[in-house]
Amino acid sequence: MKKTNILEVNELSKNAVTVRALTEDMPYIKVASGGDYLNRNILSSDLSRPAIELTGYFDFYPKRRVQLFGETEISFIKRMTSEERKIIFKRMCQPETPAFLIARGKEVPEELTEVAIKAEIPVLVSHRSTTRLSANVTNFLEEHLSERMDQHGVFMDIYGMGVLIIGESGIGKSETGLELIQRGHRLIADDRVELYMMDETRIIGEAPEILRHLIEIRGVGVIDIATMFGVGAVRDSQVLDLVINLKKWDKEDNYDRLGNNVEMKRFFNVDVPMLNIPVRVGRNLATITEVAAMNIRAKQMGYDATAKFEANLTKLIEENSQDFRERDM
Repeated sequence: MKKTNILEVNELSKNAVTVRALTEDMPYIKVASGGDYLNRNILSSDLSRPAIELTGYFDFYPKRRVQLFGETEISFIKRMTSEERKIIFKRMCQPETPAFLIARGKEVPEELTEVAIKAEIPVLVSHRSTTRLSANVTNFLEEHLSERMDQHGVFMDIYGMGVLIIGESGIGKSETGLELIQRGHRLIADDRVELYMMDETRIIGEAPEILRHLIEIRGVGVIDIATMFGVGAVRDSQVLDLVINLKKWDKEDNYDRLGNNVEMKRFFNVDVPMLNIPVRVGRNLATITEVAAMNIRAKQMGYDATAKFEANLTKLIEENSQDFRERDM
């Protein structure tokens, strides 16, 4: 039976991105005018490509979005008179509008530059195609504007799967992560993992800048994994595929022995498979975590060892029943 454990999110954050951050992260976006106003905040990851607004209809104008002009929009604008352009651009320059972005290296209309400077809104240009530029900017904004939360644990890349190891303090999460690194797997974050939604089905995990590539081992101290094991032992981010919950062994607990009782842990609105692994002297947690990741991957690819065992058991029962009936005849 599948259970869902709803993660209580005590502290979520939604960030604002400045126009300056956008231009610094994407060197192919240049500032055409309004360089003094790059500290304006972008609060929406959606872009707007003005269409009906260029005809004067502004009832549903998305003023809080970056306004993206492609070849179609610029071609239409060129057919307008200078006075018409000024009227339209003045209505587009709202206090909430973060920036204007011109794609395909098109020339910025003089009227837009004039009106935007008065409204203290920067105008940006790029030689990239409108579709590609829109996708790149949207991805950047979604990553930086999405809700974020902190999760205590160790986040590892194991055979290409993002595995989050959680459990109470001192149970051995970092030690397990260190042994996994020695086996060739990659560290993403230790102690504090920042999680955010990439889209409706994917959670991305990464380390805070101050903790990136570092792991703390009690009695040893802080270790720089990239320096000690090489850059191949670290990764900046990964999709969250599996949660391993380390729990102290309790003989009163009923632990899953067949693997058909998969519990789910919810982050935001996404359910992620979670396995509860009891910790006991003599159990190699790194090996168990490694095998658990491979087993989940195998299930995703269509191979289920539990289903095979149940099929073998059913077949054995049928064969024994047949033998029993034949002896009774």
